[in-house]
Amino acid sequence: MNKDNITIVKTTNGKAKPSENALGFGKYFTDHMFVLDYDIDNGWHSPRVVPYEPITLDPAAMVFHYGQTVFEGLKAYYGTNGKTMLFRPEKNVERLNRSCNRLSIPEIDEELFLKGLKTLIAVEKEWIPKEDGTSLYIRPFILPTETNLRVAPANSYKFIIILSPVGAYYAEGIHPVAINVEKEYTRAVLGGTGTAKTAGNYCAGYKAQKKASEQGAAQVLWLDGVEKKYIEEVGSMNIFFKINGEVVTPELNGSILEGITRMSIIELLKKWGIPVTEKKISFEEFVQAYEDGIVEEVFGTGTAAVISPVGEFRFQDKIMIINNRETGELSKKLYDTITGIQTGKMEDELNWTIEV
Repeated sequence: MNKDNITIVKTTNGKAKPSENALGFGKYFTDHMFVLDYDIDNGWHSPRVVPYEPITLDPAAMVFHYGQTVFEGLKAYYGTNGKTMLFRPEKNVERLNRSCNRLSIPEIDEELFLKGLKTLIAVEKEWIPKEDGTSLYIRPFILPTETNLRVAPANSYKFIIILSPVGAYYAEGIHPVAINVEKEYTRAVLGGTGTAKTAGNYCAGYKAQKKASEQGAAQVLWLDGVEKKYIEEVGSMNIFFKINGEVVTPELNGSILEGITRMSIIELLKKWGIPVTEKKISFEEFVQAYEDGIVEEVFGTGTAAVISPVGEFRFQDKIMIINNRETGELSKKLYDTITGIQTGKMEDELNWTIEV
C-alpha cells in the first residue's frame, strides 16, 4: 500500500465556529480528524481524513482495561504572513515514538505522521484562530482496539489526530502562580512511565492537584518518588530556576518527561550566552539558595503556557515568595521569543518552524 495515499472524506454538516474571544482550552473541536489503523498483518495502514465523529469500541477493547495508550500535544499558529505555522513537529513525532516504545505500541512512521497532520490542518485551515495568543491545539493519540482481556500488548490500534481551537493561555498577560510542594504522592519513578506521555501519568496526579488547589496553589511541585528529595517537574511542566545568574533545571533521569519547550529553552539560553545547567536539584538546595537571597526567577515550561512563572512555593507552613510574585525579565524574554518565533513575529534563526 502507498503510505502517501491519504483519503479525504469531507463532512456535509460543518459546525458553527466559536467566538475567538471565548475559546478556553479543549472545549471545541474541528470538523475532521486524521485516522490510521494498525494490525499485525498490515502494519499502520489506511490513512484518511474523515468527519469528526465518536469512536465505536467493544466493551472488551483493551484500551478500557490496561491503559496502553499514548498521546502528544502541539499547536498550529496563524502566522503574521497569513501562513499556518508548526513549531518543531518532528520532535513531537520522536517523543511519540519513544512513548510508543515504552508502552509496547508499534511506532509511527515520521513521514506519514507529518503528512497526515499537514493534510488535516490544510482541510481545517479555517478553524485556526487569528487573535493574539490563540492557536489550534493538536492532539495525536494511539489506543488499542483489540477485543481481549489478556494482560499483554494489543495486536490492533488506532492512531487519531484531533484539533481544537484554543484561547490565549494568559488572557491578561503571563502571571506568576503559587506552587504546592508535594511530599505524599508520587508522579513517577525511574523505570516507570514518567518519560512517556501516557494517560495514567496524568490522572495519577489528580489527588495532589486537588490538595494543592484546596490550599490556594495553582500547581504541584513533584519530588522524586524514591527519596522525596530531588525536584522533578511542576504539574505537567518542566521547571527552571535562575539562581545567582545561572539557569538550572533537573536533568533527564528516566522519570522526567523530555519537554520540547524545555529543549527549546535550553537551546535559546545557550545561544544567548546565559549559563544553563541540567543537574539533580534537591529541594533543600533550593531552599538554601532562597534563604541566601540568590533565587532570582523560577518558571515552568510546556506546550500550553510556553512559560509559566512561579510566584511562590508553599511547603508545610512555609511560604517562599519568588521575585515579589512578579514575572522575571528572563521569563518574559523567553516567552516573547518563543511565541514570536511560533507566529512569525520574530525571525526563526534556529529553523524551528515549518509552514503548512
